[in-house]
Amino acid sequence: MGHSQAEKAQSRERILREAADQIRDGGLESVSVGKLMKSVSLTHGGFYGHFASRADLLAQALQRALVDGVRRSAAREKSARPRGFAGFVRNYLSPKHRDARSTGCAISALISDVGRADAQSRAVMAGSIEDYIAAARRHLGDDDDSRAMLAVSAMVGALALSRVMTDPARSNALLRSVSEQLVAFNEPNEAALSGNQDEA
Repeated sequence: MGHSQAEKAQSRERILREAADQIRDGGLESVSVGKLMKSVSLTHGGFYGHFASRADLLAQALQRALVDGVRRSAAREKSARPRGFAGFVRNYLSPKHRDARSTGCAISALISDVGRADAQSRAVMAGSIEDYIAAARRHLGDDDDSRAMLAVSAMVGALALSRVMTDPARSNALLRSVSEQLVAFNEPNEAALSGNQDEA
């Protein structure tokens, strides 16, 4: 890669990283091309050398935000106790995750924005939702999606609702209640899996 191409790639990366941070914190509509380019010390005119349109930028920045969220979630889950489905749920439905909107799950932070966005952005998030359902299915040990869809819907919904609540105690209670219900919902299945492993 030539020097100019390397510089272009670095500039594009700076734009994407900044745009991803902005949409995680303020939503899709918070991104202004002019302000974004100024924030990374580039000219407004240079934007179209990197992206076909604002919609193209938003879709790619959304993809970056979602990937970053998955990466951080995996790191948190790796250190979570207990592991398995219970750790998966409790890690997600925690006050710490609720309070980390700009670095936490981009699905819960941006679901309403993306629901009103163009088809390109919706397709990007739809792929991430499917990935998260697949992750829940693996943790549940199920072959079909039914329980995984329910778990992901409850987790994303509860986290989004908890961020709206102005009473911290009530917000914590919501997270705790949904977490306990989901963990209990899978306890018979986890017990059966554990029993099968003991017999092996």
